[in-house]
Amino acid sequence: MSLSSALLSAQDDIVEAIGSYGTFDSWSARQVKESGIIGGKTAELYEFYGDGEITQTREPYVAPDGYLWRTNNVLAVVAGVTKTSNTVYPEPRGDGYCARLETHIESVKVLGMINMDVTCQGAMFIGALEEPIKDTKAPMTKVLYGVPFEGRPTALVFDYKADVGHETVRGTGFSPLKNMGYPDYPIVYMVLQKRWEDEDGEVHALRVGSAIKRIDENVTEWKDSSRMEVVYGDITGEPFYEEYMGLKNDPETAFYCINSKGKKVMVQEDGWTEADAEPNYLILTFLASSNPPFYGGVGNILWIDNVRIEMQ
Repeated sequence: MSLSSALLSAQDDIVEAIGSYGTFDSWSARQVKESGIIGGKTAELYEFYGDGEITQTREPYVAPDGYLWRTNNVLAVVAGVTKTSNTVYPEPRGDGYCARLETHIESVKVLGMINMDVTCQGAMFIGALEEPIKDTKAPMTKVLYGVPFEGRPTALVFDYKADVGHETVRGTGFSPLKNMGYPDYPIVYMVLQKRWEDEDGEVHALRVGSAIKRIDENVTEWKDSSRMEVVYGDITGEPFYEEYMGLKNDPETAFYCINSKGKKVMVQEDGWTEADAEPNYLILTFLASSNPPFYGGVGNILWIDNVRIEMQ
């Protein structure tokens, strides 16, 4: 097989894996017993593969071969205390299931010892999330969004409905909850990048293609086969452009990756390519909030189903 044929095959495999698991009709759950000091409840952490099996475990998550999706349903072990956070759930739809992403408050309270309220945003994405989480510092560094990818998609297509616009609440766990006085909305984000690593191990990228949508109205009935066109090159002059679609270079919201030295580093988006450029990386994520971590519209819900990528 030639190199070009191998790259095409790998691209096709990624598109197929995203679409086949993106029906969300398959799911499984890890059933985790939390530490007794925080109540010892048994919680379930969902992922979207399998046959509805529920496994009792405290082991870190390991994705099965061929499964590229990841929720931010996560196991945390902080100072020896086991805690879970689940913000993405399978929900029946017709003869199958969809994914329900929500923004809510996770509370951990032990009289005289622990009193934490954290705003958690539901997320469904292509990539990886480290486990167990050991602290709440620099949350974006704990997620590795995206996969290597060759090719030029024409659109992202999916079904959705949404309950949006709830007031943003700050909940960092280290101070009381604070209502911020402005609404929050889910966001769907697919971008293609051209990445490279410099001699110092820093990772840079140029933005090749963008398909980004903030859902700023309630959608009470399913909107099937919603289509987001990928626009290539610099989109800052386009009539649809909004600031939230711009390059990501803020360490608080930027993407991170593992460099060739095994070190986790920020991906620095340095600019835009020409419209005919070829990417080497794909990022795809659905978020119940468009705020930074620990800020979110508590009560926002985004339902998604039948996610697929259309190729040229």
